[in-house]
Amino acid sequence: MVSGENMTDSISQLQRTLCRRQIDVLLVSQPENRRYLSGFTALDHSISESSGVLLIPKKGRSLLLTDFRYQLQAEEEAGGNCDILIYQRGLLPLLKTILGKMSVANLAFEADYFLHAKYLLLTKLAQSLRIQLTPLDGQIEHLRLMKSDEELALIRRSVALNETVFSRIYQTIKPGQTEIEVALALESAMRLLGAERPSFDTIVAGGPNAALPHAVPSHRPLALGEPIVIDMGLILAGYCSDMTRTIVLGTPDEHTVSLFRLVRQAQCAGLAALRPGVTGREVDAAAREVIKKAGYGACFGHSLGHGVGLAVHEAPSLSCRNRKLLRPGMVVTVEPGVYVKGWGGIRLENMAVLTEQGCEVLNRDTTFLDL
Repeated sequence: MVSGENMTDSISQLQRTLCRRQIDVLLVSQPENRRYLSGFTALDHSISESSGVLLIPKKGRSLLLTDFRYQLQAEEEAGGNCDILIYQRGLLPLLKTILGKMSVANLAFEADYFLHAKYLLLTKLAQSLRIQLTPLDGQIEHLRLMKSDEELALIRRSVALNETVFSRIYQTIKPGQTEIEVALALESAMRLLGAERPSFDTIVAGGPNAALPHAVPSHRPLALGEPIVIDMGLILAGYCSDMTRTIVLGTPDEHTVSLFRLVRQAQCAGLAALRPGVTGREVDAAAREVIKKAGYGACFGHSLGHGVGLAVHEAPSLSCRNRKLLRPGMVVTVEPGVYVKGWGGIRLENMAVLTEQGCEVLNRDTTFLDL
């Protein structure tokens, strides 16, 4: 994880925003935001099952509220960054006590990560204390957009380990193995080599299944000559990696080679357009135009890429909808693809960080150039 110094800087920036907007306390419930501002790594198993929340006042030290299951973990990971409070009868009773003692008039919450049912309970609590509720979206995510040197170092390590895992398992893949067998081998190697866990469910899709951008590995055996899309990522020290390789067992036919080279050309065009001062929309268009001119525009239906950091999908996006300017320090994927129903698909994905002059590709593995 990042150092306490960087964490303190982020909290200070956030507190200045709270003061400016006349907000007394911010309730942080989104897991990656909670980890970013406290160091607490516990997972939420679902949006309805929380491992804790972070209370950030406009001045002073933050409070991490959690339960007995996570007490020791919270004290070890976040005790130096915030005060740890354990709730015995659920979050809301403790929250009511704390907010009452703090004389809070305005409480902000992350509306885009709050179930309606929980919002109704929070509203009832706020009314009993005569507290105004204020939705506050995107403030912490904005802080996470530009990665510090320390964060970039962690992302580089994650990318390198992801490539190591792929390289090892790639050499063992044989015809007749099922998609599930390869996916399990990849995820097992991730953990054995030090990853916290996969950053998403690994995709291994061969033949016609590769026409599904988010295919789920099946018991289908992999065959000679067909395109096999492998989309994989892992989390190391909190930071995600994400890459896609398309491989062929045996000798690919001319059609496969031509589509592979087309997608590679589109990826290069996207990377060439990736620089500060342009929009995500413009980068997406640069890669998309290559595929469109070749007559496969309808076969590339997803966006070109997305941000990566503590979450594997975060801002900024490289899509036709993103008109915001890109800035140095942002980390994104560049992943064009062509998907043909009944035949299969090709997708190539690398990660890159925007620099002052352009971008730097973070991947070093060249296995995907075999075709």
